[in-house]
Parts: sequence; structure tokens; C-alpha cells
Amino acid sequence: MDTNRNNRCTNLSHRSSNVEFLIGGVVKKGIMRRKSALIYLTRRKKLMKKLKKTLGYGDQHLYSSRQFVEGSNKYEEFFCYNEHDSEEETEKVEREQRDSDICCEDNFQLNFALTLSERSSDLSRMFQDMSINITDFLLERQMGNSRLPINLQSRISETAYQSQPDFPLKHLLTNGILQEKPIRVENLNKVFCSQWLSDRQVIFGTKCNKLMVLDIHSKHMTQIPSLPTSSRSLPPDQQCGIHAIQINPSRTLLATGGKNPNDVAVYKLPTFDPVCVGELAHSDWLFALAWLDDEFVVSGSRDTTIALWRVPETEDSPPPLRESNYITSSSSSSGLGPSLDDLTVPSLSYINAVSVKTCKSAQKVRDIVFNRRLQEVACVSLNGYIHIWSADKFIQKFSRKLPFTLENVCMAVHEDYGLYAVGSKSHTTLLDARTIQCVKKIASKYSGLGIRSTSFYSSLLSIGTGQGTLLIYDLRAGKYLESNINSARSATLKPSSGWTYPDEEVLMDVYRQKYTPAVYTHSVDATGTRIFAAGGPLPINLCGNYLGLWH
Repeated sequence: MDTNRNNRCTNLSHRSSNVEFLIGGVVKKGIMRRKSALIYLTRRKKLMKKLKKTLGYGDQHLYSSRQFVEGSNKYEEFFCYNEHDSEEETEKVEREQRDSDICCEDNFQLNFALTLSERSSDLSRMFQDMSINITDFLLERQMGNSRLPINLQSRISETAYQSQPDFPLKHLLTNGILQEKPIRVENLNKVFCSQWLSDRQVIFGTKCNKLMVLDIHSKHMTQIPSLPTSSRSLPPDQQCGIHAIQINPSRTLLATGGKNPNDVAVYKLPTFDPVCVGELAHSDWLFALAWLDDEFVVSGSRDTTIALWRVPETEDSPPPLRESNYITSSSSSSGLGPSLDDLTVPSLSYINAVSVKTCKSAQKVRDIVFNRRLQEVACVSLNGYIHIWSADKFIQKFSRKLPFTLENVCMAVHEDYGLYAVGSKSHTTLLDARTIQCVKKIASKYSGLGIRSTSFYSSLLSIGTGQGTLLIYDLRAGKYLESNINSARSATLKPSSGWTYPDEEVLMDVYRQKYTPAVYTHSVDATGTRIFAAGGPLPINLCGNYLGLWH
């Protein structure tokens, strides 16, 4: 009887296990003991550590690639790179950090006490002259809520206007006071970059590889000789002209493209004495430059490389160019004067880059800016990514995909507001400089031909389009600057046609629409009352230029 009962129990248990298998679909396993579970976890951690060491930089992602929708907020393609690019760099950084920690540890308490006393004195001074009058409060809000105490004696003072440098420019734009002064120049093809040298001189670079200085009062132009390269430098297959001009913070040096479009040429200001030529870093066109300080400059190229250069001291530079080496010509239609073939350029030094690195996850670096407050170098690539580099270590930190990935060719930085502005085919994207998150998407009024230049001036963002217009966006109001004459229209600047070859009438017959030049570059002067804009035809096969001064 007992054996029969046992057999029945075993049959029932088998049936119940078969029913559970049919329902669950998986055979149950025994429970792992505590000791074996701990051994499993430790082995798993060791394997993960070994795997991380063997992974490359491109495999170490914070977020995996997700489906990306053009213009949406779900652009979570974010790559974080290992800061320790090589063992030598990490050892050097750790050694310097140890030395600085030892020095700072002794003086920490003293510095902390001093900062506390300084803060208390600053707060007492701030609240000493604080006004509680509603009129002063409204005036301060109208001037942008600058967090400074208002003096009761002077309602409108010079300091109020100095703290808001965009006030004159806003007044000129909204009331339609700015008028265009077109500068017609022939035999120049497409102005790509420009900078204000002084209150009456502007320097610009062209597609035909000419570096020109324009006197805006007399309209006389001076051509600066391109610095020749050595026999070591190999030019790219095609010429592209000068795409970048940057002046160092002390305004004593100017960096731009050399005779070969993949080299960096440095001049001394204001005499334009040649200082040096940087070679052998880039194999393709030079698209962007950014000064870190008065000595170091960063360059970005079409071959996706970024190079760090150290400019030698200007005391050891060669003697200045003679006045006869400059070419001066008026703005007549006859051209630019004699050629540079018979002129001799003084000898100069040739330097190599301190470091050359490939920008990961990038295709064709198009623009570079330096954020002085965060000590970061930001660059944008043509495949729709923004890349952040550490300026101290010259190491790429991370890359993020932009919400609009077509024709990202220009960018600007606003250090006070902590913003990056990146232009694309249809929008200008404002990014938070700390997190690289999109905070605003500014749709262009003329979509389709792209944003070609961006520039910050106080609370104003100026946008040059391929349609031939200069748009002004008010960052405080969060909209385009409106005209006081006609509230239904925005305060935009529409340049004239400039010079083209073939003629404008021929272009209208071919393209069946009115010709307008693209604004490839523009900049506001130090006074905030004049805007220099330049560009040329948007199609590659067309030749022409546009130069204009709005004053």
C-alpha cells in the first residue's frame, strides 16, 4: 500500500511539473547559494573591467545610438570619450595636479578667510545704495535687469548705457536709421571672412586667396601678400581661398590661411609683418581658427583634424615689410592694381603644430570657437555634430548630435549668456554651453538656402542667410527684432546685389528669379553703430562678390 501511494505522489508531481513547463515555457532552476552568487558577481566585475580596457574610444558611449528625427528634441546620440588619451599625458597631468594640490593645501584656509571678508564687504557696498523706488525698478528692468544697485541721484547715467552696448544698435535698427553704403569691387570672388582692424579699417579674405584691407572712409583697398610655404608643405588638390581670419586678445597678431589653403599664416599687427607659417598639420582646406590666448591658436580643417599651434615671440620675427610691398588701389572698376609676382616677401619662420588630433565622430570640421569662461574649444562638423574639447589638456571630451543636421557651417559663442549658436539649413540652434542641450530653435524667415554666418553682440544675435538678408534676433525678447516704423515687419537688412560675373540680368534669365548674394560674413564694430557685411553668389560655379557697410 505504501509503495502504491509513493508511486501516485511521484506521478502527480511529474504531472504538475509538466503543467508548469507548458504554462511557463522554461524549466525551473535551483536557487543559487549565497557564496556562489558572490563569486559570480566578483567574476563579472573583473570581466567588465578587462572589457572596458580593451574597448576603443568610439565604443565607450554614455548613450547608445537611438532613432533620430530631424528637428526633434530626442537627439540623444551622445558620445563621451576617455580623457586619458595616452599614458604619457595622464602621468604628466597627475604630476602637475599633485604639485598644485600640495601648494594649494597650505594656503586654503587663508584664502577662504579672505574670500569671506571680501564677500561681506561687497554685499555691504551693494545694499548700501539700493533703491526701493518703483520708478528706479522699472528703469532697471527696461535696461535689462543688470544686477547692479541703482544710484538714486542719477536716473540715467553713462554706466547704464555702457552696461548695455546694444542700446544704440537696437535704436538704429528698429527705427530704420542704418543705411547701406555698397562698395563695388571687381575681380574678387566671394568674401568668406572678415574682421574689424580699427574704427576705419576692415580686413577680409576671398575665395581667390586674396587678403585685403579696406579703408571704409576712402574706399581704398590694400592687398596683403600671402606668406609663402616651404618645400615640405604639400598643397591640396584644389584651391579654396581664405575661410578664416582671427585676431588674438591683445590685438597684436592676426592668424589666417597661407598661400597653401591648408597652412596657417600669422602676421604682426598693425604693420602686417610676417611672423610664421604653420605647416604639415592639415592635408585639406583650413576652415576655422580660434585663439586661446596671445600665444596659442587652434585650427580646424576639412580633413577632420584639429591642430594646436604655438606662435613664436614677435621679437624674433623678421623685419617689417616695406611700404612698397603693399598694393593700394581705389575702388574703381579697373581692378586691384599690379600683381604680386615681382614683389619680394621677407624671410620668416616655419613651425610645426604642438599637437594634431582627429576629431572623433566628425566629418569636415567647419567652424571653431573658444569659450574662455569654461576653458573649452567647441567645433561643429558637417555631419551635424558639435564637439567639445578641453583647452587645458587639448583632449576631446564629448560629442552631441545637433537637432538639425543639414549644412551646419557656422557657429558663435556668447560667454556672458553661456550660449552656442549653430547655423543649419533652416534653423539657428541655441545650445546651453554647460550641458550642450538645445534651449531655443530659431527658424529662419527664408528657409532653404541656409544660415551662412552668425555673430553675437550683447543681447542681439545677427544671422546672415544664403537668401541675401541679415536677420537680427533679440535674445531677451525671444523673437526677431521688430521695426518701430511697421510693427508687422521685423528689422532686417537687405544688401544690394554687388558685382557678379556673368551679369545680373543673365543670372535672372538662367535661374528665373532675382539674384541676391549670400552673406558669408558680417561683424559689428566696437561702437555698435556700424555693421560690415560681405559675401557673394551661393552657387559654386558663379563668380562675384558683395561688400557693404551699414552705418
